[in-house]
Amino acid sequence: MDFQHVTVLLKETVDRVVTDPSGIYVDCTLGGAGHSRRVLEKLDSKGKLICFDQDEQAIYHAQNLFSGDKRVLLVKENFENLEKTLLELDLRPVKGIIFDLGVSSPQLDEAERGFSYMQDAPLDMRMDSESPITAREIVNTWREEYLAKIIWDYGEEKWAKRIAQFIVQKRQERPLETTGDLVNVIKAAVPAAARREGPHPAKRTFQAIRITVNDELGVLDRVLDQALRCLDQGGRLGVITFHSLEDRMVKERMKSWLGRCTCPPELPLCRCGAKAVARILTRKPIFPTEEEIETNPRARSAKLRIAEKI
Repeated sequence: MDFQHVTVLLKETVDRVVTDPSGIYVDCTLGGAGHSRRVLEKLDSKGKLICFDQDEQAIYHAQNLFSGDKRVLLVKENFENLEKTLLELDLRPVKGIIFDLGVSSPQLDEAERGFSYMQDAPLDMRMDSESPITAREIVNTWREEYLAKIIWDYGEEKWAKRIAQFIVQKRQERPLETTGDLVNVIKAAVPAAARREGPHPAKRTFQAIRITVNDELGVLDRVLDQALRCLDQGGRLGVITFHSLEDRMVKERMKSWLGRCTCPPELPLCRCGAKAVARILTRKPIFPTEEEIETNPRARSAKLRIAEKI
């Protein structure tokens, strides 16, 4: 497979995160290696780049792309193992870390991965093909109330209860095997008037199931503080998000690093010992330009936030 991916907010991210050409940097979401390539362009011969990805195809693509470049170390791991891996490699602290969250274009475009509601394929949606849980298992075995909860929580889909109900009814006739099966059930569940406006009727449900299969929000929650601990003083963290749930988590976590007192207002003195460990360099998130969105519509919902360790 040709693992090509149009990288979002490329210059905006790398140029703000990479401040030392001789430093150690981490690309936690290698994907098509767009950010990694630009990082390497800014590094000298002493610099180093560690690239994480749980997708073996992304690693294979990068092995060919960076063959012979001794500055690059590829790690086939979920980035939630960031701190553990850097400690084992004796490569902590680092000068900068980049996260480009969500699904890469190759994963969406390769039908058999089951990420896309636009192509009929087996219900899979795993970023790591060795992970035990698939989308097929979720839609065919999870209880109706659990399905409704994830579709509402992770897809912010107002028809969540109805979609879950229709899924359970349909699977009693026969299991849902393909993305096309699931799309048809969603279309039947969402009223015709609602289908005529807004995004594809399956978009939010597919997002919710994908997030669940890969535990995306749980992994993000577990890695953000790790990332800060792995940074050197003055090191920078750049995070690109693609939906409000991720962005809210990143925004709130970065705010928590500012060391604001959490004591009850009636206490005369601060007892919580709050201390700032970072400063936020993006008072408001950085968005793609209109030109970038025009050439890459998938960039439309991207937001970049950057913090610096102090």
